[in-house]
Amino acid sequence: MQHSQYALNDDQRQIQDLIRRVAREKVAPRANEIDSTAEYPHDMFELLKDLGLFTLPFPEQYGGAGSMLSACLAIEEFGRVCYNTAYLLLVQWVPFGAILHGGTEAQKARLLPGLASGELRGAFSTTEAQSGSDVSGIKTRAEKVDGGFTLNGAKIWCTNSDIADFILVAAKYREGEKDGISLFVVEKGTPGLQVGRKEEKMGARGVPSCPLFLDNVFVPEENMLGGGFRAVMEAFNASRPLIGARGVGLAQGALDHAVEFVTNRAAFGQQVSEFQGVRWMLADMAIQTEAARHLVYRAASLVDSGAPASELAPVAAMAKCFASDTAMKVATDAVQLFGAAGISSEYPINRYFRDAKVLQIIEGTNQIQRNIISNGLLGRPAKK
Repeated sequence: MQHSQYALNDDQRQIQDLIRRVAREKVAPRANEIDSTAEYPHDMFELLKDLGLFTLPFPEQYGGAGSMLSACLAIEEFGRVCYNTAYLLLVQWVPFGAILHGGTEAQKARLLPGLASGELRGAFSTTEAQSGSDVSGIKTRAEKVDGGFTLNGAKIWCTNSDIADFILVAAKYREGEKDGISLFVVEKGTPGLQVGRKEEKMGARGVPSCPLFLDNVFVPEENMLGGGFRAVMEAFNASRPLIGARGVGLAQGALDHAVEFVTNRAAFGQQVSEFQGVRWMLADMAIQTEAARHLVYRAASLVDSGAPASELAPVAAMAKCFASDTAMKVATDAVQLFGAAGISSEYPINRYFRDAKVLQIIEGTNQIQRNIISNGLLGRPAKK
């Protein structure tokens, strides 16, 4: 085990300090409004664009730091005050990572500079009504025609799709085999592509998620990504530490709010923070958050070191699963410490609770993460 891999260097500490300051001064004051209105925060996107953060985890040739750990630090600090602003980074990074891993040189040259600068916005779509966790079971089809493919099918929960310049759509182009799935670049305004009405979500409300309807959507041959099903899974694995970092940010933010609340409240003639039961509760919240943080940093360091998928996949799954479960547990306890105020919209803590629940489900449910972990221990179960 490489114990020191995730120690922060000076550059990473500077990134952390910068983003923590920006998050507190410019992002935190907007967080409740973004959540309550459920309107896309264009001002936050422009802030991230001005800071040049859209390439952070990617190679220097695209203006990045080439560091997944640095990216996790950014996600954590923004997520600590505003889940939705942290989400704006992720929805840009997932298509970037998929194209970087599975795209042709021409696709990289055409799309990555725009994603890096923020001039292009992307989206990533695999989920369908009957195949959320089972990516191999998708029904959307890509039929070969002269000059390219026609796509037919429907998707759900495509985040960022109503403002994206292009969407990476997973479709099956060969029957009867997992490797018969690939990603196709479907550009905004393509005939036959319809983006449906955005979902009214419990959490993650500031970044829209919409259904897609594809009716004989023509995609030219050069818009098919290489790599097939494996590229789709590698894109998920490589981005999974970022999902875990959102969990750490939510947990730390909920803990921050809980500490502030109990130190400013009195009951039975003393500060609430003086009760041993409350102090132990907060101690457990801090323990869980710190444990999640180190697991996420470990997973990020594996990405940065180029670890093989067989080593990365189970650790990344652990990071996502444990960090999002921790976010839910810590946010639940924080709401309890707030008492009746915790269920009031006047206080932000219920936002952390709702966002944490979403995080346990999206980007691969935590049940699926446990499957990945157990497969690494025991191998895949025999098919019946």
